[in-house]
Amino acid sequence: MDLNGPGPQRGHVLLIAGDVAVRRRAVQLAPSANLAALAMVPASVLLGSEVPTDTVCLDGTRDPNTVLARLRSAAAAPGPLLVYLSGRLTADRRGRRLYFALAGTTASAVRYTAVPWEWLGGELRRRPAGLTTVLLDLAADRDAWPLLQESGSLPVSPGAQVYGVVCPPGFAAGGAGAVSGYTRQWIDQLRRSPVRPSDVQLHALAAGAAGLPPGALVLPTARELGMRTGPVPQQQQQQHDHHHHQQQQSLRPADGGPQEHPTRPVPRPVPAPDAVPGGDPAVASDGDPRPYIHALASSGRHGEAALLARAWEEYVRGVYGVSSAQAMEWAEIRADLARMAGDFVLAARLWMGACRVRLAGPGGGGPEALAAAAGAVYCWTRLAEREAVVEVGVELVAVLRALPGLDPRYLELARARLSAWEESGLPRPART
Repeated sequence: MDLNGPGPQRGHVLLIAGDVAVRRRAVQLAPSANLAALAMVPASVLLGSEVPTDTVCLDGTRDPNTVLARLRSAAAAPGPLLVYLSGRLTADRRGRRLYFALAGTTASAVRYTAVPWEWLGGELRRRPAGLTTVLLDLAADRDAWPLLQESGSLPVSPGAQVYGVVCPPGFAAGGAGAVSGYTRQWIDQLRRSPVRPSDVQLHALAAGAAGLPPGALVLPTARELGMRTGPVPQQQQQQHDHHHHQQQQSLRPADGGPQEHPTRPVPRPVPAPDAVPGGDPAVASDGDPRPYIHALASSGRHGEAALLARAWEEYVRGVYGVSSAQAMEWAEIRADLARMAGDFVLAARLWMGACRVRLAGPGGGGPEALAAAAGAVYCWTRLAEREAVVEVGVELVAVLRALPGLDPRYLELARARLSAWEESGLPRPART
């Protein structure tokens, strides 16, 4: 949130630690430890804003009305607001409503000792869009988890940006005094980065490195992420299809016979950056990290670009699935970033990996698989060391052989080039 606009503003940070999540006497989530660690981060860093900020920490609170009063006061802040909640998510068995458990909450008295989840959204719904971030590090108990599985999400407020994780019951304990992986990674990224990343980038890095248990709910969900970014405009979709058509054609020999080198494949669309590198990532990307990552790579900051792309790939794999189109897109973005950095071995292998996954999915050898193979072939032709050419070439030939409908002359060309390098025993002469 970069909200240092004209006029007087005052920000607010509200950190709330609820009940400890325990299973078989082992602490799974220690909200007090999370709160203590997060409270050590300056409020200006947490908010991403230099406006004067009030910070309130609630730890060990037993009265739901006390939490409600603090939420109401925080929601009245005219400037940026960050609300952080960590603890146990529970449910009223009779009414099937979700609650944020407080210290002393019991299953028989949930309605009187815990905070109804809708209170959070109710207090935040009047705030202007773009001013509110809600950060969640929660563990659901056996009563709450079925409700989360039914809904597939954890709604807060349409005007708030919500990031976080909800771990299922029964995951491995982290220790009574241990800061949870998600919160710890969020803090580490804030301390490590010379320029504060946007909240969505922080979330992607934290979720990717937190070591979340299988089945954990990552927010925003795939559906919410799609609603946030909006549908692809028809013109952009037509351009996207045209790119894939060009990529597929690059795998086909010309009418006059096989080509020695394939036409360079057009990468999947990555929007041009709207701001120079080093500017505010949230402004540059408007919630979409690709322009900012592309700007980093274009300015030579290849390591940072690769790190962010890897984190986003891990994130979307957890949200959409390992073999999803979204995950494949990020794998291919990483491949093109490697190409931009001159790492053609890595780029070729990433393209081949994407091709294999697409081959195993619905549609098999469709245009996406052919496009990924084209990217691998192009990067392979750029290699200048015999060992790398042969090693990557063996894998590439196997991938091309598995592509249904591929013109056999193209595979013959790749085999011939590989054989020539295997028999040469000499490094390839440098290009002049």
